[in-house]
Amino acid sequence: MPKVSVVIPVCNVEKYLRECIDSALNQTLKDIEIICVDDGSTDGSPAILDEYAARDPRVKVIHKPNAGYGQTMNVGMKTATGEFIAILESDDYIRPDMYEVLYRVAQKHQLDFVKSDHEVFVGEPEERTFTYMPIGRDKSQYNRVINPHDDLDVFNARMQTWSGLYRKSFLEQNNIRHNETPGASYQDNGFWFLTFLYAKRIMLVNRAFYCLRRDNPNSSVHNKGKVFCIFEEYAYIEQRLRSDPEKAAHYIGIFQKKKFDNCQYHYTRVGQEFKWSYLERMGAEFRKAREAGELHPELFYGNGYQTLCEVMDDPDLYYARTALTDEERTPEQQVKVLTWKLERQRRDLNREINALKASKSYRVGLAVTFLPRKLRGGYRCLRENGLGYTVAHLFQKISGKFSRA
Repeated sequence: MPKVSVVIPVCNVEKYLRECIDSALNQTLKDIEIICVDDGSTDGSPAILDEYAARDPRVKVIHKPNAGYGQTMNVGMKTATGEFIAILESDDYIRPDMYEVLYRVAQKHQLDFVKSDHEVFVGEPEERTFTYMPIGRDKSQYNRVINPHDDLDVFNARMQTWSGLYRKSFLEQNNIRHNETPGASYQDNGFWFLTFLYAKRIMLVNRAFYCLRRDNPNSSVHNKGKVFCIFEEYAYIEQRLRSDPEKAAHYIGIFQKKKFDNCQYHYTRVGQEFKWSYLERMGAEFRKAREAGELHPELFYGNGYQTLCEVMDDPDLYYARTALTDEERTPEQQVKVLTWKLERQRRDLNREINALKASKSYRVGLAVTFLPRKLRGGYRCLRENGLGYTVAHLFQKISGKFSRA
C-alpha cells in the first residue's frame, strides 16, 4: 500500500502537464502512486501520460471518454490504493516536500485530513510572480487538531480541495465523492463541504506547498449551461445534509452561509447577459431559506449579512451598483445607489465614532479635560449672563443632581 495516491484529472492540458507530473514524481516522499485520469483529451495529453507511465511504474494512466470533472475524480479515487489521497490539478504543480510533511502531520495526529496554505502564480517559469494565500481565516486555526462539529468557524477556511491529504478510509466510510452531474462546474464544492461535515480530526498547516495557476482569474462565464451550476451543486450538498436530520439541524446555518459566499463569488464571474437572471434565482433561494429560519446572521462577517439581505429584498439595487455603470443606470437606480452610498458612509462614520468613544485614550482625555471644560463653560456663562444668573444656574444643576440621587 503506498502512503499517498496522487489523483490528477487531465483534459487537454498538454502545455502544463509535464511540469505537473514532474512535481509529483520529484516528491521527497517516494512511496506514492500517481493516478492520471484522462477525461477524453483531444490534444497531446494522452501521449504524454503514456510516456510517463512507461518510464516510472508509480504512474498509472486511465483513458476514458469525456464525462466531466466529478466523474473523473471519482474514477481516480476509486482506483487509488494509498493510505491517503491527494488531488493535483493538471495545470498546477507542488513543492518537493509537500506530501512528506503533510503525511507526517496526518499520521502524528491521526487526522481525517490535513490541509495547508498555497501560492497563486501567473506567468511562465522564467518570469512568474507568486502571491501567498492562507487557508485559515486567522492564526488561531493553524497547527491544532480541530473537530468541525465543535468549531463551525473552521468552515470559513478557504474552499480548496487540492492543498492537502485525505485519509482514504475516512472518505470511504462516509461515502464522500464528487457530484457527477454531466457538464457541471463547481463539483469540488460538494466534496469540500462533505469532508468538513463528516471529519472529526483535521488540521490546517501554515506552510504553502501547492502552486495554483491563475493566468486568467477574472474570466467570465458566458455559457448558459454553466451559469446556474453553482445552485445545482449546492442542491446536491443540501440533499446529503438533510439526509441526516441531526447533522442538518447543526450545520444548516453554516451551509447557507457558505452557499451565499460562493454564489456571490460566482455572480462576479457570470457574464453580463446573465447577471440579472442569476441574481433573481439567488434571491429566491435565500428568501426560501430565510422563511425556514435557516439564515443565522451571527455566522456572517463584515457586511456579509447586509449584502445578503439586499440580494433578497432589493436585488435591483444590488444589480445596479454591482453590474451597471453610471451611464447604464436609470434615474431611479442612480438615486438608489447614491442613497446606499450615503447610508453606508453614515454607518461607517458612526462605527468609527463609537469605536473612538470606547477607546481608553478617549476616556482618559475626557477625565483630564473635565475641569478645564467646566471652568471654560462657567466663564462663558458668567460673561454672557452675569454673576447672578451663573450662581443660580450652578445651584440649580447641583440641586437637580441631588434630587435625582
